[in-house]
Amino acid sequence: MNEEKKSIPTTGIKDLTVTIVYDNNPCKEGLETGWGFSCLITGAEKTILFDSGRSCGLLSNMQRLQIPADSVDIVFLSHIHRDHTGGLNDLLEKNPKVNIYLPKSFPKKFKDKVRLYGAKIVEVEEPLKICEDVYSTGQLGKWIKEQALIVRTNKGLIVVTGCSHPGIINVVNKARNLVKENIFFVMGGFHLEWTTTSKIEKIITAFEELGVRYVGACHCSGDKARKLFEKHFGKNYINIGAGKVIAIKDLQ
Repeated sequence: MNEEKKSIPTTGIKDLTVTIVYDNNPCKEGLETGWGFSCLITGAEKTILFDSGRSCGLLSNMQRLQIPADSVDIVFLSHIHRDHTGGLNDLLEKNPKVNIYLPKSFPKKFKDKVRLYGAKIVEVEEPLKICEDVYSTGQLGKWIKEQALIVRTNKGLIVVTGCSHPGIINVVNKARNLVKENIFFVMGGFHLEWTTTSKIEKIITAFEELGVRYVGACHCSGDKARKLFEKHFGKNYINIGAGKVIAIKDLQ
């Protein structure tokens, strides 16, 4: 795995928090919702905004959640679709000093526009260490290239996905094979909106065989999949929506 810098291995992050900034599922009143996804990851060496939702709601939701735009160090873009990149320009207007990690397959026009703001782009192709205990899976998939984020905590790995176009099981397997630790929590869009019940149940079985402890399906996962995951995982299913705050230390 490529690394931004070499460092001494740790036992994992102890106090990590994930805040859902934007999603099509509601959680906290007063926040805008719509088809898209964005979450803020704090407690690591760098503060990371995973995806940027849609332009109509990212900054307003950040303000309502009391997240200053200039507190973001890294923007991690999972894939090119507008519902995951739409709020980026608005963020760069407020904070152009971020480093943006995006799949190498992103169009040149997109990258050139970002560079005009003064932001630094890191093009990701192979698995990459972003900062201490935080990694990219590298570009996955044949048609829609997508990367997922892996965060190593003291309880195991957290895998954050945008839409899982390469297949959610492929993404989780990639994360486990790269970091070679137990999967504690998988969250984000699983791309199961129009998937049959039997196929979703096979995915749930695969999650259980992989030892996934907690699950939080949102965005493009679909209501049917969310209900099935909740049925199977019970108290270990986390209902995710805009405004949800997940403190990993509170999960057993």
